[in-house]
Amino acid sequence: MAKTYIFGHKNPDTDAISSAIIMADFEKQTGNTEATPYRLGEVGAETQFALDYFKIDAPELLSDNLSDQKVILVDHNEFQQSADSIADAEIQHVVDHHRIANFETAAPLYYRAEPVGCTATILYKMYKERGFEISPEIAGLMISAIISDTLLFKSPTCTDEDVEAAEALKSIAKVDLEQYGLDFLKAGASTTDKSASELITMDAKSFNMGDNTTRIAQVNAVDIDEVFERKEELEKEMLTASAEEKYDLFVLVVTDILNSNSKILAVGSEKDKVGQAFDVELDNGTAFLPGVVSRKKQVVPQITDALS
Repeated sequence: MAKTYIFGHKNPDTDAISSAIIMADFEKQTGNTEATPYRLGEVGAETQFALDYFKIDAPELLSDNLSDQKVILVDHNEFQQSADSIADAEIQHVVDHHRIANFETAAPLYYRAEPVGCTATILYKMYKERGFEISPEIAGLMISAIISDTLLFKSPTCTDEDVEAAEALKSIAKVDLEQYGLDFLKAGASTTDKSASELITMDAKSFNMGDNTTRIAQVNAVDIDEVFERKEELEKEMLTASAEEKYDLFVLVVTDILNSNSKILAVGSEKDKVGQAFDVELDNGTAFLPGVVSRKKQVVPQITDALS
């Protein structure tokens, strides 16, 4: 049996890494013994906390050319967020909770997309539908991914299904959701030990919005001001990346995980459209956005509309 490559998006977050591991386990329970999880970037501190807690190894970094290889995409579908050779791969299955854009295949495939807070929630439902065993380790990764993507159920992307899945899984994983969730989120919220380059790349995604290429990075923090003390350094790195990669707009979203607010920094030829998107006046490229925590639901659609 040929290998099946399973991976999430570039600059992987906890859902992308966890869902690749979970999907590989799911596939093996279907009989696909060659299903193998990979990652398309470095493992962040938050994700590493979960892997260490549940004693799971991180997937191998993908370096293979995927031409004519069988692949399964989790937590993404847009080709610019995927492996560089994805256009030449044989995509067999997609499990995702994002918008569908810039995606096409030459052959039919299984595609499951649901408007829930986390890809792992969909995977949990798939296990239940097939009657597959969920080990404590897999349950722990599912919970971690759900907590990460919903900011411990505070994000507007969080649905009843996400909460119900986490509640059902906590006894299998043997964790207290509130305590584990806070420890887990705080593990990924330290910014003082990261360079400006790391902050703008560790959770960044590119989007085609109208005729513009937009880069949106998000940093979770317990102190927004701590991040913005480095505004000039961050701005310089964002402008450099924009020039090299030809981004028309680069937006950094710094999210306060305790108080559920964000502050943004925008650079690029289209940065004035960001103020229009959120009906705010940018102050030297920045604006405070109360109640905004979700890139997927509260940032990407608004900027897309402004640029369209």
